[in-house]
Amino acid sequence: MGILIVDDSPHVITQLKFFLNSSGYQNLSFAESAGKAFEQLGLDNPEQTNGPFDLILMDIMMPEIDGIEACRQIKKNERLKDIPIIMVTGKTDAEYLQIAFSEGAVDYIAKPINKMELLARVRSVLRLRHEMDRRKARERELLEVTGQLEAANQMLLRLSFNDALTDVANRRSFDKMYYKEWGRVQRYSRPISLIMLDIDFFKIYNDSHGHLQGDECLKQVAKALRDTLKRPGDFVARYGGEEFVVVLPDTEIEGAIQIAENLKTNISELKIEFKESEVSEYVTISMGVASIVPKQDSSPDALINAADKVLYQAKRAGRNRIESVRA
Repeated sequence: MGILIVDDSPHVITQLKFFLNSSGYQNLSFAESAGKAFEQLGLDNPEQTNGPFDLILMDIMMPEIDGIEACRQIKKNERLKDIPIIMVTGKTDAEYLQIAFSEGAVDYIAKPINKMELLARVRSVLRLRHEMDRRKARERELLEVTGQLEAANQMLLRLSFNDALTDVANRRSFDKMYYKEWGRVQRYSRPISLIMLDIDFFKIYNDSHGHLQGDECLKQVAKALRDTLKRPGDFVARYGGEEFVVVLPDTEIEGAIQIAENLKTNISELKIEFKESEVSEYVTISMGVASIVPKQDSSPDALINAADKVLYQAKRAGRNRIESVRA
């Protein structure tokens, strides 16, 4: 443990050194003025510090910068403020000591120095310092663990609302976000549109290409769907199996149809080979688009059912197409 002794009296420095050395404190540094102490502490240049110091013993009465002012400047420094300072003084009147304590001193030793008193106060302050260090270390560990737990909780929350395979919103997340958006647009009489879409002949794709390739197809399709959506409020969710749903708040039917066209084009441009398909040599999608301006008695399920119904019509009409309806 390092102790810095700051005193302009060679006699006091010699005495403190003797008392402390004889009691096992060997790592001592000395400064004959506050300025020299600042240099050793690296007050203005941390690279020049002789520290770290666990304790400072400082004379109050020193030329140029006295101990109280030196204490104040040390305590202003974020890096040094936790080093305890014991004032060594011949002035023990209460008012003077109160000023020293107000500037950050933790204790004082009266001159002439009594060895037993010195060692008792040094041991007490060092125990307190080490306990504070241990407490801060525990706090840092707790903060780190708390941060890790928070990150894990965020990951679990994300996993609970995202489809593990495709990394888009899952059915649970869709239900939460869709009903929230429905309530908002209903309150302000704003339009909302849904696009229900299905990968055409996906069972045949799985059977002919294997389930691993089927999973990869789902991932690519989901990413293309997500990347097509540009507005913050729009989102895509995996509705089940090879079926996805796109929620478009504040969107009329014409805008929803245009987004559906963009989705269809972007899926086609993936050029996922599917020679077994009955409509294309690549993977395609069928879509049902439904739009509504909800009234107070409107049910959010009505829009889902309408979109699902026109999706079925698109599939019956030959797939790889878009059907739409105003709900």
